[in-house]
Amino acid sequence: MKKRVLFLMSDTGGGHRAAAEAIRDAMYRRYGAENIDAKLVDVFKDYFYFPMNYMPEFYPLHVKYGKVSYGMTFNFTNKRHRAAMISRGMYIQHGRRLKRMAQENPADVVVSVHSVISRPSMRAFQALPQRPPFVTVVTDLVTTHLFWYDRRVEHCMVPTQAAYDRGRAYGLREDQLTLTGLPVHPNFMERLIDKAEARHKLGWDAHLPTVVMVAGGEGMGPLYETAREIDRLRLNCQLVIIAGKNKTLKEKLDGTLWNQPTHIYGFVSNMPHFMAGADVLITKAGPATITEAAIAGLPMILNDAIPGQEIGNVDYVIQNNAGVYAPKPKAVADTLQEWLANDGESLQNRAQNIKHIAYPDAVWQIADQVWHWAHQPKIQGKGHKTLLEDIADVTRQFVST
Repeated sequence: MKKRVLFLMSDTGGGHRAAAEAIRDAMYRRYGAENIDAKLVDVFKDYFYFPMNYMPEFYPLHVKYGKVSYGMTFNFTNKRHRAAMISRGMYIQHGRRLKRMAQENPADVVVSVHSVISRPSMRAFQALPQRPPFVTVVTDLVTTHLFWYDRRVEHCMVPTQAAYDRGRAYGLREDQLTLTGLPVHPNFMERLIDKAEARHKLGWDAHLPTVVMVAGGEGMGPLYETAREIDRLRLNCQLVIIAGKNKTLKEKLDGTLWNQPTHIYGFVSNMPHFMAGADVLITKAGPATITEAAIAGLPMILNDAIPGQEIGNVDYVIQNNAGVYAPKPKAVADTLQEWLANDGESLQNRAQNIKHIAYPDAVWQIADQVWHWAHQPKIQGKGHKTLLEDIADVTRQFVST
């Protein structure tokens, strides 16, 4: 009989879906697709009321145009009582639909890869007469919000020691937590070919130091300004600039005269080849990108970070001497000039250091854990308080904060 695996996620950023798909596909390979019935559910979009059902559309706009307010919100809510109160409030507002989600999606194991939806979803499954085991896979790297840590879950898998320590501090037991690393799709590792082969396939100069610049799938941030600052220094390197889906940016890059060999791309689907052929990656401090770069042994110049959520990622890279933070275009260019000096000795040291934070087997460890829990017996449901009792609890918690 097939094991039913339900992934709870939302397309608020690309990392949640990517993590779920990576775990699912690793399970297919390890245990056979014919033995698994996997389903991905966008909980915000499919089961929350307005306006929360538009979170996949709101999130990138908030991050792009309201970074300061986003960081303030993250830090304000990242307190024990406030996180508990907000999660309880979401359940009060959306609980009926979440209970319907639990009923409509029978599963042998539930896997949450999104912090905000984990706790209210857990409460919905607890309302069933019997519920499947519930596990979380933390997809933030270092600065993990308390939303992630629910002491009721059967297991919680985390990407870094800092995330593990935070889980323990919040009350999760040692046997509830496993440090696995962040899941990266098996295809990524398989497509990390030799550097010379990658450059040949992509049509790049085989001998010049290669700098890859990315700004996410939407091509956000000062990518053009940063590239021009590097170009002004006339460094002995070739630039690879990925504009993503930003057509206006790509047209602007295409129309520019460059001092060194420069390769310009729109959205690409073969990032493993780009990372394999590169010597330096200039990017924002996203957890998935940092994890993939670590596996590829690729030092990073981090030029942006989401306040609150990604600040810890910057510290993580710097503390491991795997990269630097340079939030201004000129600082990026000056750092790159320094790295390329002295035959790239500084760059080579960082290329070795970044491998120390790589977890190439993370997705397989997580797949094994999920498969294990899929074979465990159902758990007796606990039921819930009435709506009025839930509201009273939330009110008391609000007053206490």
